[in-house]
Amino acid sequence: MNTIKLVFLLASMTGILILVGSLVAGRLGALGALVVAAVMNFGSYWYSDSLILKMYQAREVSETQAPEVYAAVKSLAARAQLPMPKVYTIPEASPNAFATGRDENHAAVAVTDGIVKILNRQELEGVIAHELSHIRNRDTLIASITATMAGAIVMVATVAKWGVLFGSDTGEGSSLVAIVTAVVAPIAATIIQMAVSRSREYLADEGGAQVAGSPYGLASALGKLAKASRSVPLDANPSTAHIFIVNPLSNTFVMNLFSTHPPVEKRIERLLKNTVKTGLQ
Repeated sequence: MNTIKLVFLLASMTGILILVGSLVAGRLGALGALVVAAVMNFGSYWYSDSLILKMYQAREVSETQAPEVYAAVKSLAARAQLPMPKVYTIPEASPNAFATGRDENHAAVAVTDGIVKILNRQELEGVIAHELSHIRNRDTLIASITATMAGAIVMVATVAKWGVLFGSDTGEGSSLVAIVTAVVAPIAATIIQMAVSRSREYLADEGGAQVAGSPYGLASALGKLAKASRSVPLDANPSTAHIFIVNPLSNTFVMNLFSTHPPVEKRIERLLKNTVKTGLQ
């Protein structure tokens, strides 16, 4: 069911992109929009991981440099039957973590300095298990594709809007429809991106509890991270907020309304409910 939902959401984003592209130049514009999306997705597939790691000044660490984090990643990756991902630390006091990479053979797990300071071993393992679940489910690739598609829609919609305002000779009704579509399309794309991201977070929580062998470490960690990140928000680029385990942005009404993460309270509730269903302790 989750796979069907994901396919439907990605197909919806493709449909929005084609619609907006057609506003620019009819069939040729629709085709051009698809070409733009394909090029952007190609770049995202090959280079998004390195770009994101550089964006947050992440540095790769060895077992001697970060023994606690490295040991947790190593043991949990073996339990999840995944190749050992690269391990990175981010020089940020705000506690958070993310996984990136196009597949399980080219993956990385990154944690901030702040997360190591506030979590105990069980909680840290819960967070890392969550990120490894993202890698196993190919969520890192899915997130890159949806973010790229949303970016392409925004870009093409902007071209369409200004093209209608300054260069179109169509009728007044057609121009109005085009402008409304160009304005609404990016909002629709953002909502779809949020839906994809939120559903994958729930799955990663569930998978992380399975990998860790217990939901309690992750549930406890989520509560701590949500509270601490509100006190010390991460200076994150909004376009990459979806990759973090908890929303790194300031806890404002607008950010909550358009958050790529489900409410932490609901995540914890679902984790603990799954304890009864799966028999985890």
